[in-house]
Amino acid sequence: MKRLELLVAVALIAQVSLAWAETPVERGAYLTSSIMACGNCHTPRGPDGAPQMDKQFSGGMRFDTPGFDVTASNITPDAETGIGAWSEADIRKLLTTGTRPNGVQVAPIMPYNFYQGLTSSDLDAITAYLKSIPAVKNQVPGPVYKTHLLPTPYPDAQKPVTDAAMSDPLVRGRYLATIGHCMECHTPLAQGRLQFDTGMGKGGRQFDGPWGISTSANITSSKVSGIGNVSDADIKRAITEGIARDGHRMKPPMGYSAYARLSEQDVNALVAWLRTVPPIE
Repeated sequence: MKRLELLVAVALIAQVSLAWAETPVERGAYLTSSIMACGNCHTPRGPDGAPQMDKQFSGGMRFDTPGFDVTASNITPDAETGIGAWSEADIRKLLTTGTRPNGVQVAPIMPYNFYQGLTSSDLDAITAYLKSIPAVKNQVPGPVYKTHLLPTPYPDAQKPVTDAAMSDPLVRGRYLATIGHCMECHTPLAQGRLQFDTGMGKGGRQFDGPWGISTSANITSSKVSGIGNVSDADIKRAITEGIARDGHRMKPPMGYSAYARLSEQDVNALVAWLRTVPPIE
């Protein structure tokens, strides 16, 4: 019996050691390809709407709005058309303030107001990963700003999270939802500002793209309009497979193909946190 207990203990220690052995580049790869879904915007798509993975992160979607006309940047380490000439500090500054090395502010479609919540270690991991990927030469059109716009501050991004606190599922879920900028799409927009104070999670925003028009869902805990009466299994299926409770296929820009890469622990934490979002009809 003691031998069995010893073997179990050794196995658990080995699992913990493997988790701790994750390199910054591996962590950065996981974050950018899963919860942050960076390729959803920064990877070009073919005529069928499918991402062109041989040109991953070399620039992608165009956003032509009343406030700006911008194309997602090339974030590969190409020195001429990407971020190859940027320092690590430059990348971290862009992620958390939206400011390029030349001082130009990026359009608020880049969710740096959410990325302000990134832990220091995750910022370092993302930076290390972006420096490690293949450089792809691809010049995207320069931005056109039609008016001065700043993003709406996101409340949870202003609450620092420590790595140690991530063992709490609710803290972990809140953190993942923050850096995954879930509420960017699932919160109503009025006069250019997201209504976090009165409508966080209410949904209703429309998105026009190659997929047609999609409307974000209410993901509050409302049992009438939201996910209060939806099972954990159905919520997980919607997040990772893009299949709604009634079985219909959900449309982009919901990044379910990226969210399919989330670990079971992270998906469970997201669902646990979503249960705490106050109900809004």
